[in-house]
Amino acid sequence: MSSDTDASPSRRSGHRRKERARRPRRRMLRWVVFGLLALVLIAGGTGYWLYSNLNGNIDGVDLDKAIGTDRPEKLPTSGTNVLVLGSDSRAGANAKLKTGNVSGARSDTALVMHIPEGRKQATAVSIPRDTLVTRPECTKTDGTTVPSAKRVMFNSVYSLAGPACVVKTVEKMSGVRLDHFMEIDFAGFKGLVDAIGGVNVTVDQAIHDKSSGLELTKGTHKLDGTESLAFVRTRHGIGDGSDLGRIGLQQQFMIALLSEIKKQDLLGSPTKTYKIADSLTSSLTTDSKLANLKALAEFGRSLQGVDPETMETIMLPVAYDKIDPNRVVAAEPQASTLWKAIRTDSPIPESAKKSPATGG
Repeated sequence: MSSDTDASPSRRSGHRRKERARRPRRRMLRWVVFGLLALVLIAGGTGYWLYSNLNGNIDGVDLDKAIGTDRPEKLPTSGTNVLVLGSDSRAGANAKLKTGNVSGARSDTALVMHIPEGRKQATAVSIPRDTLVTRPECTKTDGTTVPSAKRVMFNSVYSLAGPACVVKTVEKMSGVRLDHFMEIDFAGFKGLVDAIGGVNVTVDQAIHDKSSGLELTKGTHKLDGTESLAFVRTRHGIGDGSDLGRIGLQQQFMIALLSEIKKQDLLGSPTKTYKIADSLTSSLTTDSKLANLKALAEFGRSLQGVDPETMETIMLPVAYDKIDPNRVVAAEPQASTLWKAIRTDSPIPESAKKSPATGG
C-alpha cells in the first residue's frame, strides 16, 4: 500500500484539499456543548423533512419585548455575546432524572460566551450559581412584575422570573449587552450523551455524593446520560461542597464531551444525527431571533472561523460573602476588569482571572 510520502504530488494535493474541507465541519461539531450549534450542522446538510420535523421543537423568547429598552448600549467593537443556560427544572422529562432532591427550576449552569470581532477566539465566563446578585425589576411571561431585590442567589432568578430576567440580571451586573441566549434543559443533555454512546471522564479522587447519587472510584469511567447529569451537578462529593468545585467538573466534562464528539463520525450516521437533533431541539429555548433552524444555521456559519480548541474558559472572580460564608459575591476589582474587557473586546488581564474564593 502506498503512503502519502510515496504518492504523486497531485494525490498529496488532493488529500490535503479533502483534509482542509473536513476541518470546518469538525470545528462545527465541537460547538455542540458550548452553543448547542450541532443544529446548525444538521440544518445545513439535510432536507425539508428534517427542517419541518425539528423546527417546531424550538421555543423562543422575545427579549426586546420582555426586557424593553433598559439595556446596556451595544458598542461597535463589542463582538457577539451569548448567554448559555443549562436549566435544572424537575418538570416534564426532567422529573424522571433522579439525580438530586432539588424542587422547582433553576439555572444550574450559566456561561457568557464572548465571540470577538474577527471571530478567531472565543471566551466563556462561568457564573457560579451561588453568587449573590442584585435582581432588577422584571416582567414575567404572565405580565406580572417581579420587584428588584438585593442579595439573591443567581440561580433563583430563573425560577422566579424566567430566562429573560436572567438575561437582564447578567446585563445589569456586567454592563455587557447580550445579543442572544440559548437554554437547554437537562433532559436534552442526557439525550445527547446517550446518543453518542457515553463520555469518558477521569477523576483523581473518589466521588461519593449522596445528594446527586454519584458514586465514582478514582480513575477513568464511561458515563451514560444519567451519570453525566450527576457528574455535572455534584457538589457535595468534592472540595468544600460549594458550587466552585462543580464548575471545575463541568469544564472537565465539556472537554471530554467535545473530544468524544470529535472522534465520532456523526455526519456519517443520519440516524444518530437525527436522534441528537431531535433531543436538542425538543429541549431548546432561544431568543426569538434564533428560534428556528434557518436562523441558527446562519448564526453558526458566522462562527466557522472560531476554533473551540482555543476557547478560554474563565470563572467569574468571586469571594466568599462576609455575612453568609455559604455564598459568594463578585470579587472586585477583578470582576469589573473582566466585564470591561468583554464589553470593549479587549484582552482579559491575568489579574481579572483570579478568584479569591479559590485561592487565585
